[in-house]
Amino acid sequence: MKLSVVIVNYNVEHFLEQCLNSVRRAMQGIEGEVYVVDNDSVDGSLRMLSEKFPEVKVIANKENVGFSRANNQAMRVSTGEYVLLLNPDTVVEDDTFHKTLAFMDAHPEAGGLGVKMVDGKGNFLPESKRGLPTPAAAFYKMFGLAKLFPHSKRFAHYYMGHLPNDETNECEILAGAFMLMRREALDKVGLLDETFFMYGEDIDLSYRITQGGYKNYYFPETRIIHYKGESTKKTSVNYVLVFYKAMEIFAKKHFGQKRAFWFSFFINMAIYLKAFLALLSQFFHKIAIPFLDAVLGYGGIAAISYYWGKMTVYEGVGSYPVTLFALVLPAYILIWLLNTYFAGGYDKPFSIGKSVLGVAIGSVFVLMLYALLPESLRFSRALIVFGTLWLSLEMTMTRLIGVAMGKESFLSKRNAKKRFILIGSPEEAHRVEALIQSTSIKPDFIGLVSTEPKGETPEGFIGRINQVPDIITIYKITEVIFCSKDVPHQVIIDKMVEWHASNVDYKIAPEDSLSIIGSNSINTRGDLYTVDIKAIDTVANRRNKRLLDVILSVFSLVFWLPLALVVKKPVRFLKDALLVLLGRRTWVGYCSADEVQKLPRIRRGVYTPATPIEKLGAETDTEFYNHLNLLYARDYTVWKDAEIFFKSITGK
Repeated sequence: MKLSVVIVNYNVEHFLEQCLNSVRRAMQGIEGEVYVVDNDSVDGSLRMLSEKFPEVKVIANKENVGFSRANNQAMRVSTGEYVLLLNPDTVVEDDTFHKTLAFMDAHPEAGGLGVKMVDGKGNFLPESKRGLPTPAAAFYKMFGLAKLFPHSKRFAHYYMGHLPNDETNECEILAGAFMLMRREALDKVGLLDETFFMYGEDIDLSYRITQGGYKNYYFPETRIIHYKGESTKKTSVNYVLVFYKAMEIFAKKHFGQKRAFWFSFFINMAIYLKAFLALLSQFFHKIAIPFLDAVLGYGGIAAISYYWGKMTVYEGVGSYPVTLFALVLPAYILIWLLNTYFAGGYDKPFSIGKSVLGVAIGSVFVLMLYALLPESLRFSRALIVFGTLWLSLEMTMTRLIGVAMGKESFLSKRNAKKRFILIGSPEEAHRVEALIQSTSIKPDFIGLVSTEPKGETPEGFIGRINQVPDIITIYKITEVIFCSKDVPHQVIIDKMVEWHASNVDYKIAPEDSLSIIGSNSINTRGDLYTVDIKAIDTVANRRNKRLLDVILSVFSLVFWLPLALVVKKPVRFLKDALLVLLGRRTWVGYCSADEVQKLPRIRRGVYTPATPIEKLGAETDTEFYNHLNLLYARDYTVWKDAEIFFKSITGK
């Protein structure tokens, strides 16, 4: 056996499918085997493997045992002369295995090999070649000197920035996304250290390979796409803690006690500093616009109130009392902002319409509060009118300024319509076109492009693959989709790099798949288009569903006595209302069915979309439940929940 490929999967079914399609092509003409170790996924990965890749050897764990242990499980039973650890969110070129194996055969001193990696837009990923994270290298990276001097042998050693990206060279550390190793070297130095649950295990094994007398190489003569780059979620506190703790484990294991002490000292400094900055960044990122609205809203309304009182109510001899500015106006602002939140005014991209709607609804509640306040706290209703007008104007202006500045959070999806070209054969291009049309995406334009660089353009196609740069300009294309059935993966990567200046996004449509996958940058796991778009999983619908749960629970508790005459089990109904109010349950959840694991997770429901039907005595089966769950998730609105709730308790 020449090659054993090992892939660890955890809930990335669509990425895994695309990866295995590329591996299947790259394996042609090679005596090899492919292992997929699944760490207890619930997204349908195992079913997909059995249906589409029967040749793959599957190890199905009953728990998430971590990256190192899962890889070791497969490596221990594999038989290849070479072992490749490959991430599921990668795409290899059709000749990647042939080229890398030939290099390893020609260089018996090579114990490990890494390749050139690009992200989903064709950008080079610096983690393709890395140096040993010595205390100095880690210090320079953590405190930004590596970015300031990206080609310095000293300061940029962490990513070996002094080495050309397109030349084969020795390197110290291999990236775990593609880590090809000689079996003989593994037998000598051992497998992955299972002390590392995630991150750091590739650094540790790479270092041990060099300590065992072998060399590691960076080999850029073939490339892979790696959707989830090393920078993914670097602002998350969890990433900071896990990654830098892994570095600390490595230092204690391989450096002397004195060096390990100082390394750990700096690592812990970095952990606390970066964790604090990450929390700070997340906090300000979430509250920036609401805080701006609160400050500008209060400032404007307070100024208007002061001058209105001075010029009209008190006729130049004073203005409203401090109570108005210290108590009443802040309460009004809070009500307006809360209603803006519930109206979706703070969902991204920020919407002027939803913001103004939230202010309008808030004004109704402010007027209700005004009527309930004691006489001493009732000031002019004109202030409520001025507040409504000022907040509506302020929110409109701040959102328009955000759009004018090109801030992504302010750019409406409707203002940035997607314009696609599909590159493939007529049959496959039309299949993918139908797939896009069946999703919730409303494309502004879809053009078909032939894979042939010369010859006659097929009917209904707008051009050929060599004309794509002109097509992008003329048709204002925003996304390019490659049909991998017709376009070799090395051609896909070639074109992504060649057309990089066009600043479009790229996706790949795997053969016989209902998914289209891509990634706009190494800071995102990836973008996924599938037929079954889940409306229930949007931020707005999750928030609105929870809000409705609270409202219905309060309603059920307040009117429990009359409802007890209608519902079958009043005591159970009262208990359910309390559980929903506490967030333990939801009023409407999925039916119990096979396909539930493939849908977005929600709390277990008191009722289901099938409850009203079951009360009527209609016959149901698993297929019916699966279909009903899909429709519920895809077309979700809070009105559906309200309708199901009242039909379920009344039986009508």
